[in-house]
Amino acid sequence: MKVIQKGMAGTLESSDVLVVVSPNDADDIKLSLQSKVEKQYGNAIRKAISETLAKCGVTGAKVDVRDQGALDCVIRARVEAAVYRAADEKNVKFGGQS
Repeated sequence: MKVIQKGMAGTLESSDVLVVVSPNDADDIKLSLQSKVEKQYGNAIRKAISETLAKCGVTGAKVDVRDQGALDCVIRARVEAAVYRAADEKNVKFGGQS
């Protein structure tokens, strides 16, 4: 999926995460993570983000994530929503539904 514009999902409320996906001229993912639980769960958060981006077929994007202690399922949902918004996809079936 090609990222063509800035897409956002989430909030900065407690137990949520704000994800901003923007186009990247290079064909790689540039991930920036700020999390209040980064020491404990930083690797797991990065893995959830990377897996979700791969599932969506994103190859070139800047991804800025500001986590406030969100659960894994929330992180994945916010990343997926931000990607679809950034790709300007209209007919989306979230979560791999057919």
